Amino acid sequence: MNRPPLPPFTEATATHKVRLAEDGWNSRDPSRVALAYTQDSRWRNRAEFFTGRAAIEEFLARKWQRELDYRLVKELWAFTGDHIAVRFVYEWRDDSDQWYRAHGNEQWEFDEHGLMRRREASINDVRIAPSDRRFHWPLGPRPAEHPGLTELGL
Repeated sequence: MNRPPLPPFTEATATHKVRLAEDGWNSRDPSRVALAYTQDSRWRNRAEFFTGRAAIEEFLARKWQRELDYRLVKELWAFTGDHIAVRFVYEWRDDSDQWYRAHGNEQWEFDEHGLMRRREASINDVRIAPSDRRFHWPLGPRPAEHPGLTELGL
């Protein structure tokens, strides 16, 4: 099964791949998101290391049970061949209504079918006041007219 755009990436196809990933994650649907990864995809997310789609789905389900009202913006940082690097920011709140802004970067490696076979993510959370939030669109994909990270100064 192919998952376009396929490597080798151009700036346009890498940018499109990043937006597709952002839209998928903003769905907060672990099974949908997991389909973008190989069956044996290797992940590092913060200090967690795991392998495979089932582990990805379990991780994402746990993540979105804890990270409420999750909204994400990703931006292409660099690309070459079958690799893409992104920076991202997401906002979420916990069950006590404390808001956070998470800043991070990821390195992605893809197979020839456009499935991600490796994901390395480094992420830091910062507490924010509700009045400091920047992402207010309805839950789901970021609207096309909503500014990206550079435009927001993030």
